[in-house]
Amino acid sequence: DTHLNSSFEGDKLIIINRCQEGSHRLHRSLPQVDRRRETPITSKMKFSAALFASIVLGSGAADAFTAGVRRTAKVSPVSLKETISEELGTPCEDECAMDSFPNMPASVHPGVVTGQAMLDLLDHAKENGYAIPAVNCVSSSGINACLEAARKNDAPIIIQFSSGGSQFYGGKGLSNKNYAAAIAGAISGAFHVRTMAEQYGVPVILHTDHCAKKLLPWVDGLLAASERYHAKHGEPLFSSHMIDLSEEPIEENIDICKDYLTRFAKIGMLLEMELGITGGEEDGVNNEDVAIEDLYSKPEEIFQVYDALTPISNMFTVAAAFGNVHGVYSPGNVRLEPKILTRAQAYISEKLGDKAPADKKPVSFVFHGGSGSDVSDIQEAIGYGVIKMNIDTDTQWSYWEGIKNFEKKWHDYLQEQIGNPEGADKPNKKYYDVSILHTF
Repeated sequence: DTHLNSSFEGDKLIIINRCQEGSHRLHRSLPQVDRRRETPITSKMKFSAALFASIVLGSGAADAFTAGVRRTAKVSPVSLKETISEELGTPCEDECAMDSFPNMPASVHPGVVTGQAMLDLLDHAKENGYAIPAVNCVSSSGINACLEAARKNDAPIIIQFSSGGSQFYGGKGLSNKNYAAAIAGAISGAFHVRTMAEQYGVPVILHTDHCAKKLLPWVDGLLAASERYHAKHGEPLFSSHMIDLSEEPIEENIDICKDYLTRFAKIGMLLEMELGITGGEEDGVNNEDVAIEDLYSKPEEIFQVYDALTPISNMFTVAAAFGNVHGVYSPGNVRLEPKILTRAQAYISEKLGDKAPADKKPVSFVFHGGSGSDVSDIQEAIGYGVIKMNIDTDTQWSYWEGIKNFEKKWHDYLQEQIGNPEGADKPNKKYYDVSILHTF
């Protein structure tokens, strides 16, 4: 619905209705699946530049699974005791009742994916030339909109929480001393995602976004919750966490990430780490005045990370900086250099020699600051091994734009509880009752 961040025009889904060029939208056919028959069907979709490209643009088709050497999670296999829908007595029926997701590796299933299933999904993205959109959410309605968009596109999605977004999810009335509200809010959001992802029948990676050094107690609380959840369910509560120590010396960054990855690996969690700084402003962190050289990672630094983390676990991704900036800016103000990524892949492959993968892309990269990015930059970055693309500003605007447009359309019905252009005694409840706005 337009008051969230997805809507329909006839048979065309609009996931985000604004991009860098204003109202310009791109068209492309996306292979879909009739889940009851499991036969390919095709319909034309409308996407914004950011989310459209992050799901389906790249060098290959997302519906073709290429067999080959795959990463294996270094964690003892544990059979899940039951799905959350089974545990809660809300079984999936009809289209969402699938043990695996069509056109994906067999391990990838509807609901939150962790461990080997998550690795298989990310490897599938790299092999087939697409990146999975990672959307920051701060409310259950935002989460539901993401799940709806993923379902309509028969595509996986990453739902993630920032520290500030987690605190908001828990409620600003709660004390955030020792990050208590942010921990509780993220856990609450995680259970919402787990409950509803199975109902929508889509694979979801459940992630947390930037965690600077001062925010580590927040992730510590979430990690402890995942360890308890793993003991009962055979998998962690969250799929992955990001540790962002890009403002710290690289040696300290790597050492702390090694400690966390060691703990993550025991329960099948993935670590996302950052090298270089993402510019702009997000979640109360302002990097608009950061030195230009800090916006671009060096191949030697990326290899240093790869060399240190790989012996512990292969369950990590790198958010390397190539000029990325949070937010949407006028053309010319952001200079992305995706070739930094391919230079790093070549440098590391040379260091690995015969042990380098056949595709010469040993690192799985993350694209931060995806909103408003040029489609050609997105395509190029995906070709160099980007498998996750963060989107926040575009979806924030889309959420607000839906509210703004609704108020503009029904303005005269939203000024009083009683009285509108149809009569002084006409009630206006249906125009501000959020539970029925989707019927408009």
